[in-house]
Amino acid sequence: MDSSYLLAFLFILFPMTTAQVPGFVNIDCGGTSAHTDDIGLQWTPDSDYPFGQTANTTIVNNNKTQYNTIRFFPTDNRKYCYTLNATIGLRYLVRATFLYGNFDNTNVYPKFVISLGATYWDTIVITDATTPVVSEMVVLAPSPSLSVCLFNASSGSRFISTIELRQFNGSMYTTMFEDQYFMFMAARVNFGTLSNASIRYPDDPFDRIWESDAVKRPNYLVDVAPGTEKISTKKSIFVNHDEIPPVKVMQTAVVGNNGTLTYRMNLDNFPGNAWAFTYMAEIEDLGPNETRQFKVVLPWGPPINEAVVNVQENANGNYRLYEPGFYNVSLPFIASLDFRKTNDSTRGPILNAFEVFKYVPINFGSLDATAMAGLIASYPQAPWAHEGGDPCLPASWTWVQCNSDSQPAIISIDLSGKNLSGDIPQELTSLTGLVELYLNGSSLIGSILDFGGCPNLEIIHLENNELTGSLPSSLGNLPKLKELYVQNNNLSGVIPKGLLRKNIVFNYSGNLALHPSSESKNNLIIIFSTVGVTLLLLFLAAWYLCKYKRKGRKRGKIGRVPAGQLNLLKELDSEPAHRFELSEIEDATDNFEKIIGKGGFGSVYYGKLNDGSEIAVKVHNTESNQGIREFINEVTLLSRIHHKHLVKFLGYSQQEDNNMLVYEFMHEGTLSEHLRGPLEKRISSWIKRMEIIEDAAKGIEYLHTGCSPAIIHRDLKSSNILLDMNMRAKVSDLGLSKLMADGSYVSSMIKGTFGYLDPEYYATQEFTVKTDIFSFGIILLEVISGYSPISKEHFGDNFQYIVEWAREHIESGNIHGIIDKSLEPTYDIQSIWKVAEVALMCVKPRGLERPSISEVLKEIQEAILIEQKVATSRVESIDMFARKPPRFSPDLDISNSSIYTESFVQPSLR
Repeated sequence: MDSSYLLAFLFILFPMTTAQVPGFVNIDCGGTSAHTDDIGLQWTPDSDYPFGQTANTTIVNNNKTQYNTIRFFPTDNRKYCYTLNATIGLRYLVRATFLYGNFDNTNVYPKFVISLGATYWDTIVITDATTPVVSEMVVLAPSPSLSVCLFNASSGSRFISTIELRQFNGSMYTTMFEDQYFMFMAARVNFGTLSNASIRYPDDPFDRIWESDAVKRPNYLVDVAPGTEKISTKKSIFVNHDEIPPVKVMQTAVVGNNGTLTYRMNLDNFPGNAWAFTYMAEIEDLGPNETRQFKVVLPWGPPINEAVVNVQENANGNYRLYEPGFYNVSLPFIASLDFRKTNDSTRGPILNAFEVFKYVPINFGSLDATAMAGLIASYPQAPWAHEGGDPCLPASWTWVQCNSDSQPAIISIDLSGKNLSGDIPQELTSLTGLVELYLNGSSLIGSILDFGGCPNLEIIHLENNELTGSLPSSLGNLPKLKELYVQNNNLSGVIPKGLLRKNIVFNYSGNLALHPSSESKNNLIIIFSTVGVTLLLLFLAAWYLCKYKRKGRKRGKIGRVPAGQLNLLKELDSEPAHRFELSEIEDATDNFEKIIGKGGFGSVYYGKLNDGSEIAVKVHNTESNQGIREFINEVTLLSRIHHKHLVKFLGYSQQEDNNMLVYEFMHEGTLSEHLRGPLEKRISSWIKRMEIIEDAAKGIEYLHTGCSPAIIHRDLKSSNILLDMNMRAKVSDLGLSKLMADGSYVSSMIKGTFGYLDPEYYATQEFTVKTDIFSFGIILLEVISGYSPISKEHFGDNFQYIVEWAREHIESGNIHGIIDKSLEPTYDIQSIWKVAEVALMCVKPRGLERPSISEVLKEIQEAILIEQKVATSRVESIDMFARKPPRFSPDLDISNSSIYTESFVQPSLR
């Protein structure tokens, strides 16, 4: 099954081209005609939607016609879904609105559940006939479509007023967890406004709804600290980075004139794990001796000592956005905000806005969702193919039955009498859990498929179609088959003998050319087949014995191995490492004529085997620091690991005191050569550099997570990342690598390469997978700058080391100061920011603060997506300043809420 979020929604009902604003979809549920509302959004009716009924509400709103009608659904056990187009890898806000308006004249307030595909979204509880209930989810689209589904009504009738889709810009609302979690919007508040009105499009180009703090309702923004005052400005505020809050929202704020700002509010669907950020901008011109600095105080943890606003950077009205907050924090149902000024501050804290989202774990749906998506795609006009969402979750389609497993499989399909045409859908043969299949009473043509991949099939009904050809023998081999109906088709040929068993109910009448097998003919075939197979087996056995003896004689010619190495060589007995004869290596390399590199192990020579394969041969230098144990280590490791982003190990040779390792030849040399070599050889494309580090990260990810126990490389550097003729990268040189027996750390003498070594490793002589992460962070900085890790020429006397030099530039907002001048100026600055920020996370002094390689890989892939996916509809990127590293907890498992109360992340400015 595909690991992405699986939906079966080939019925793309509402394409984005229906919206007036690029990236917007606006569906007026129950509407009869298109219209434009009071804020300029064009709405499309769902009049072609095949399910449910429409009704008018008792609330007439001339400005928002979309609230005058609804679509409601019967009180049955099925789900009803709307399916929307999306682009994989882009981030969206999905919004559903419900205005009851006593449409059914019962005054029974409905209660029901909504989902996004198979993932639980929200429980809609109507308590007021006149107030819209709005629910939002932020998602990274995992598939080409998204399904909004309604089900499980415990009171009243399920209904819906509107559905909206908003495409976000660049890396807005990025998290380290978005491939596993959606984000449910719990709060989005605009502080300081004097009006009750919300701010949305066109003031917010992404049409987020910023609710006013002036709105009064129970347990909403209560316990306000004395001295809280609302302020505003009409001056412009720079907001074009990160989440890009609207200028109008940032032009108002509350300040705590008595030194504190406090609020308390209930958060829907909490307690839970949250993405929570505040939006702050100084909007008052302070005097030369005035300051505004304050701390965030968490009721469940220690105070955060870092001041969150530096007013010196906002002097003379140069106002700009700050976003202190948390990528992951545990919040209670009753949440408190508490900001307190520092002792040396002359002004109290300020707050312009904040947002809180709850992490909602993605339900990846049923095992058979992909196959079913292909099936329904063949019938775009059939109503039964338009039910949308996952075939099993949260409720199954009407013509499907599923088992009760946590990740369910389809056990029954009933499409009898559905007027199917064409061939039997091939996708059915991949449903391994299928027990019953009913396709009778249609116009199916062609032959019956091989259902050998469905071993649980018990009942098959294909009668009354127009099928041709013979019955496949696999039907007779189905171990659980009890009932097969194929009558009244145009089948022909011999019936497989297995179908004539007494325990199978088999009806094949009406197929005049279909008949039982001839016993004598079958026996003759069996006799000749048996004799033929026997002769073939005897021939193969004789050939194998001859070859084995020749191979044994050849292996007997292996030269002398020093006695001290014999025990080490025994480590290889269980691994399939190929041993080359010394003569083979000498012939391939023309007696080691062409040297192509040198490393810690020794020199590397070019060669070509008799079959034309090009190879690189590493020959051990007896004076090298890496000795026989490194040789044995590399052979042992490489013999048992295989990945397309690790340099392929072909074998070894150990004869006459010569220790050699044989690899595939990498035509384009090292990444280091392409960053700092001659200008004509340097990689000038930023996206190509990112693809190279993406490849390398995949290789490292395999070592860290795909091997058991995990493998730590210990010598990652740009010269150990090799490039093939297609400029795809592979990680090489595993001679220093170590196995982690318990998944934590291994103690060892310091080894590696100066400039890439983890400072924590210097101090402790204990290395973990985070040791490799530090080295990879150095490589990322090399890729951005083109500089080697140690360079007085480039970094000057103040730094000399790439980490401190890069951190100084990045944290001051001068990203251009570290970008390689040889790069083509066509890159998107946001993607470089993303790689730079994750690089700084990788080179944090403490290993526990660094992300995993999987998290690093995800950030790199997002940066690549920014380069690939940014379209003209996106708001033009503006290079941000005063930006700091992202705030996430790279080692936090957000599926374990018990650790959240002690694992919050300090806010930093960005």
